[in-house]
Amino acid sequence: MTLLILGLLFWVGAHWFRFIAPGARARMDKRGKGFIAIGVLIGLVLMIIGYRWADFIPVWQPPVFFVHINNLAMVLALWVYGSSAAKGAKAWPAHSTRHPQLLAVKIWAAAHLLVNGDLASIVLFGSLLAWAVVSVILINRTEPGWTPPPHAGRATYIRLAVITVVTFVIITAIHIWLGVNPFAG
Repeated sequence: MTLLILGLLFWVGAHWFRFIAPGARARMDKRGKGFIAIGVLIGLVLMIIGYRWADFIPVWQPPVFFVHINNLAMVLALWVYGSSAAKGAKAWPAHSTRHPQLLAVKIWAAAHLLVNGDLASIVLFGSLLAWAVVSVILINRTEPGWTPPPHAGRATYIRLAVITVVTFVIITAIHIWLGVNPFAG
């Protein structure tokens, strides 16, 4: 659990560095992007290793049908995350929400909290959900102005649908390869 928590600290610290130490971040200029990327990468690796190595300590037993809710939520999370990727005009909900990537993280984390009742999962997904919520608040406070982008056309929606399905299949295959069947209750 120590590696998991350390990974979360690196993840949050790297992402919030500009809020925690704005002067230091400004002095780093473009070099800061590499520093932040390394911090995020270290955090991600430590979270993955820490989560995989953590003892299974059951806290609650999720109902079996939550698996289906999780899978639907994951498709939605992938769609929401992908909606921000197009240049210029954006697909729903990126044209109407300021932080679609953080919204996707919130959906992803909440969905995983539904189907994982062990302590390591609650720490990981609960912390990332809290990080995403607080990140939205911090960004909105420091950068209050936002102009919604224009709505994307049909071609963008078709591409996004294909990318969402392909990404869902790949993520499902990775889960199965790791020994976790996302369709089994």
